Amino acid sequence: MKKILIAEDEDAIREFIVINLKRSDCEVFEAADGLQAIEVFDSDPDGFDVALLDIMMPGCDGLEVCRHIRSVNSVVGIIMLTAKTQESDKVAGLKTGADDYVVKPFSIDELMARIESVYRRVALSRSAVGNDEVREMLSVGDFTLNVRTRTLKAGDNVSDLTQVEFQIIEYFFRNPGKVLSRNDILRHVWGDLYFGEEKVVDVNIRRLRKKIEHDPSNPRHLVTIWGEGYKWEN
Repeated sequence: MKKILIAEDEDAIREFIVINLKRSDCEVFEAADGLQAIEVFDSDPDGFDVALLDIMMPGCDGLEVCRHIRSVNSVVGIIMLTAKTQESDKVAGLKTGADDYVVKPFSIDELMARIESVYRRVALSRSAVGNDEVREMLSVGDFTLNVRTRTLKAGDNVSDLTQVEFQIIEYFFRNPGKVLSRNDILRHVWGDLYFGEEKVVDVNIRRLRKKIEHDPSNPRHLVTIWGEGYKWEN
């Protein structure tokens, strides 16, 4: 059974989502504002599978809630709910560590599909961590990826990764020197049924560069191949 947190200050929207989640046999926890969402999440920070966070909430907004969740749990799936359609609002959610976003008004079928996609990635990530047969370390050049802790080490620097960042960098480490298109990365990380936008890849690449590169604006390892995609170079 999926354990899901829904943080939404509009009662009608929240109740509508809750009803449909419960019909899908989800265990649902509600919050009507950002501070309550943090309180509910902190009651069981390792137990939630997916968090649905409205960006505009009283107390503290969904972006602050997302940052808090990511500071204590890198695996839980996070989907931002927003009524805004500006590019900056979508990117802001992804930059804070969200896995995906859904713009209001949305159909319940679209939301459920997004939840299922995020949940599958969370479940696969947790399964890999608990699988004794999984190779624990992946090394490429000066970098070492710890599969169990989802951390990336370069010299004395160790970076924690969100589960999306982890899956992206693992994909590159298993395909060093190969050009991976945005569609390749989308299919590998978000799945064949994902119908969001390719910018989710670009935002996560930029976040990874900040953790990997000495000069993120002039990347040496995670490089752009214009018109094709991205490539890992040692």
